[in-house]
Amino acid sequence: MSTFLHWLQHETPGLLLLCAVGIAVLLLMIIRFRVEPFIALIVSGLLIALAAGLSVEDIVGTAQKSSDSLLESGFGGILGHITAIVGLGTILGSMLEASGGAQLLTRTLLRAVGERRAPLAMGLSGLVFGIPVFFDIGIFVLAPLVYAVARQGGKSILLYCLPLVAGLSMTHAFLPPHPGPVVAAGLLGVDLGWIILMGLACGLPAFAVSGLLYPLWIGKRIDLPVPEEMLAAADELARKNEAEGRPEPKLATVGFIIGLPMLLILGATFGSITLPKGSAVLAVLTFLGNPTVALTIAVLLAFWLLGRRRGMSRGELSKLTGNSLRPLGMILLVVGAGGFFGKVLAETGVGQALAGSLQSTGLPLLVAAYVISSGLRIAQGSATVAIVTTGGIIAPLLHAGEYSQAQLALIAVAIAAGSIIASHVNDGGFWIISRYFGISVKDMLKSWTVLETILSLVGFGMAALLSAVIS
Repeated sequence: MSTFLHWLQHETPGLLLLCAVGIAVLLLMIIRFRVEPFIALIVSGLLIALAAGLSVEDIVGTAQKSSDSLLESGFGGILGHITAIVGLGTILGSMLEASGGAQLLTRTLLRAVGERRAPLAMGLSGLVFGIPVFFDIGIFVLAPLVYAVARQGGKSILLYCLPLVAGLSMTHAFLPPHPGPVVAAGLLGVDLGWIILMGLACGLPAFAVSGLLYPLWIGKRIDLPVPEEMLAAADELARKNEAEGRPEPKLATVGFIIGLPMLLILGATFGSITLPKGSAVLAVLTFLGNPTVALTIAVLLAFWLLGRRRGMSRGELSKLTGNSLRPLGMILLVVGAGGFFGKVLAETGVGQALAGSLQSTGLPLLVAAYVISSGLRIAQGSATVAIVTTGGIIAPLLHAGEYSQAQLALIAVAIAAGSIIASHVNDGGFWIISRYFGISVKDMLKSWTVLETILSLVGFGMAALLSAVIS
């Protein structure tokens, strides 16, 4: 027995077996027994830590002090990085939603490109509005506009809804302040400015193929009319907008608030590359470009420009803020538990074992990150779980090589790309789209599942291409 334990805890094959069993237990709990992912991650992490021979004090601390334990430091390390960013981003998205900025943006794009290019307008709306809002919120807000445009165009609703959801999915997967890319940045130690740059470089081509070209092809082959109850929802939205007493925000204001935090973050990133250390300008750019500071500035401006100036009371702003933050609890719990799971993998030596195995097979780390994330996504459906689990596995492997910030950002993009592949019946987003646009399961598999796979593959392909030329 002692020989087996030594093999399991110290030899490369044993450590790899320990990692595989831990992930199998994680997936079994989520898929078979329907255990909440954050509980499954904690249980799997504890089991791996105990099986690896780590002491109880290392795992959970003592009765007097536990702040240095794997459990608390794993949770706290990643949550300290992402909580403020995700929370502020959520509030910003809610302000833009409540102000009518999304509808204004979509109508403006429709007028600019013309009725014949309405699918392009819907895709661009998803792309821009998807930056500050969650994927499902973007669908809730913009779906009635899709109904109205599809009725006016007289063609399959797929032609109009698929570009929208492709834009929302791309930003949700590849760009801050969404949880996935922020978590990946935290786990891999990447500046968010680099995540934005590489996310755009890989995500925009992927969106063009999956969200613009593919809908044109599939929209001609699956003709789905807009259901009558959805047309009624579009008419109700129009009546509500007409009855709204508050003035509509200006397009420039909406664009400024959406773009400001990204510009500040990128300013800090470029400043760190081009300006000498210790310069006053770099200090200012670094402060303003900190993601939490940049988003706080944007939120405060949104409170004033989209809220108070348009007649919203302090009580309404407080209620809107509180309501927007309620859904974050489960996301943050999953992320924190994933941080603990990853910390355990690093401390047990699994990371070094995986690094050695990958080097012997010649499989590049970027490819391994994508394959692991894709497998986890297909198996259990949650993009967040796929990202935090893959990040925990990959992070220890980074010590085996020298990686620049750009290369680390591309690995993060590869993980994010894998986390959205092949959306099917175990993914909540699959059912939201099916419900809101009246698409059957069969047609969802033919359209949305294929779209997400194209988005994933092209995004990863761009990351692989850029990694070959960027040092």
